[in-house]
Amino acid sequence: MAHFAELDDSNVVLRVIVLNNNVILDENGNELEELGIAFCKSLYGNDTNWKQTSYNNSFRKNYAAVGFTWREDLDGFVPPQNYTSWALNETTCRYEPPVSMPNDGNQYMWDEENTEWTLVNN
Repeated sequence: MAHFAELDDSNVVLRVIVLNNNVILDENGNELEELGIAFCKSLYGNDTNWKQTSYNNSFRKNYAAVGFTWREDLDGFVPPQNYTSWALNETTCRYEPPVSMPNDGNQYMWDEENTEWTLVNN
């Protein structure tokens, strides 16, 4: 199955739809994103904007979801930034905390006010 994300004017994902793979195959059996985009536009209108996304993250860094932003310069979908202190890793297109979470088997949650990981009481 092929997955396509509809983008608004700010490149924010509005929805993700699933197409049969045969929709994106050319006459030689090659997958072409352009064919999927044309098919999506035939369904939802020529004024819509679409990008293919990968369910298994084999391309475009992250599987698109509603609220993610398409970044042409990074060729990837970026999730919303949950914490202002976290920085975007442009290689993975994911936000990362300024301090690594402890790896001691305990559960932690991020404390944005103090920019640190806080132990969750078990």
